[in-house]
Amino acid sequence: MQLGIFAKTFAGPTPADVLTAAREAGYDCVQYNWACSGLDSMPDVVPQSVLQSTQAAVKGSGLQAVALSGTFNMIHPDKEIRRRGIARLETIITSAAALDIPMVTLCTGTRDPDDQWAAHPDNDTALAWDDLMDIMAEALRIAEYHDVCLGVEPELANTINSISKACRLMQSFDSPHLRIVLDPANLFERASDAERRETIERAIDELAPYISLCHAKDRLADGQFCVAGDGVIDYPHYLSCLKRIGYAGPMITHGLEADDAPRVARFLTASIAAVS
Repeated sequence: MQLGIFAKTFAGPTPADVLTAAREAGYDCVQYNWACSGLDSMPDVVPQSVLQSTQAAVKGSGLQAVALSGTFNMIHPDKEIRRRGIARLETIITSAAALDIPMVTLCTGTRDPDDQWAAHPDNDTALAWDDLMDIMAEALRIAEYHDVCLGVEPELANTINSISKACRLMQSFDSPHLRIVLDPANLFERASDAERRETIERAIDELAPYISLCHAKDRLADGQFCVAGDGVIDYPHYLSCLKRIGYAGPMITHGLEADDAPRVARFLTASIAAVS
């Protein structure tokens, strides 16, 4: 597995500074964000000069950019906000293709109008599902044209909030350009050791044909997110399940401060080696 990190973990101020910091902290790849190049995360346009400087920084760092953030609220209750989001997503997908970044990561959205990571009771309605299907079809049309994959992450607060809904989404489109980003910490809040292991194992088994990127963060026993290795997730079990399905792609950590990055890299490197 390649060991990676969210590039925006590091402050910058330039792409070269961000990527150098990631490499020096012990990582081989990054999930990039246009904020690391001085733009909005979802910009209306990526100037050619920024594309060129970012491409040069990635090449000079020796790291691989394996994904690019394209998260916006795909089922926001305001249709105009969704329309602006898909326009910006097209900018993100086009820029990913220009930089040879194979995946753009998405947020499948929430009916919460203010926070795309906040749960809402209407996320499980048929109308929310229909809105997701419509906007995902448009996103896939753009992605397929540019030969870029879209990464969907099952997330308790979003409309794709379960393993079964993730499978339903994949089967609805049956597209090689629609893939799963798996983060075990997003599959539960509070659970027993046995429940956590069963949930993670079932997610990996059922989503195995679609997993192209894995994340690494953790949860405390009270349900709060924390740094990978500091919580209740059994990482040897998680990594063993990934090994069993033949996953050899990137393992991207996030939800940590820059000062934590070297020790998390050591923890994940040792954990991966232990199951290799």
